[in-house]
Amino acid sequence: MNESSEVPTHRLREGVISGVSAGFFFVVIGALFVIHPTLLGKILDFFRDFEMVRVPNISIVITLPAPAYPLSHRLVYSAVEQFSFVWGIFQIAILALRFFARSPWNKKAETVSNIVFSFGTGFLTRTFLIETIRFPHIIDPLTRWFVFWSGIIMLIGVSLIIRAIVLAVAPRRYTI
Repeated sequence: MNESSEVPTHRLREGVISGVSAGFFFVVIGALFVIHPTLLGKILDFFRDFEMVRVPNISIVITLPAPAYPLSHRLVYSAVEQFSFVWGIFQIAILALRFFARSPWNKKAETVSNIVFSFGTGFLTRTFLIETIRFPHIIDPLTRWFVFWSGIIMLIGVSLIIRAIVLAVAPRRYTI
C-alpha cells in the first residue's frame, strides 16, 4: 500500500472509533436514566439546591456555588460514579482497539488519559460525595464538596501529565 491510500484508511479507522465512542456515550447515559427512572428529577433538584456558600476552613472569605444540602443528592452522585466507572472500562476497550487499529500515539495517549480521569472521577465521587452520606461525622459535607472539586482539578493535572509521559515514551517514526 502506498502513502496516499493509507491516509484515508487511517481517517476511516479513527472515524469509526470516534463514532463508537459517541454512540456508547449516549447508550450509557440512556441506560442510567432507564436504571434510575427518577434521575432527571433528581438532577433538576440537585441544580435547584445550589447557592453561593462560603468555602469552609480557609482564612479568607471566598464564596462559591455548592448544594445547600449536599447529603440529599445520593442518586445523582451514584449515577456520576456509575458513569465514570463504565466509561473507564469502555476506554480500556477503546485503547485496545486503538492498538489494533494502529492509531497514532497522540490518540493512544488521550485514551490513557481518559482512563485515568474516568476511574479517578469515580473514586473521588465515591470517596468524597457518596461516603459523605454514610459518614457525615468525619468531615462536614460542605468541606467534602470542595475537597471533591479540588481532587477533580488535581485529577485533570495528573491526566495531562500521564498523557505527556505516554507521548514522551512513545516510539518515534523517523523518515529520511
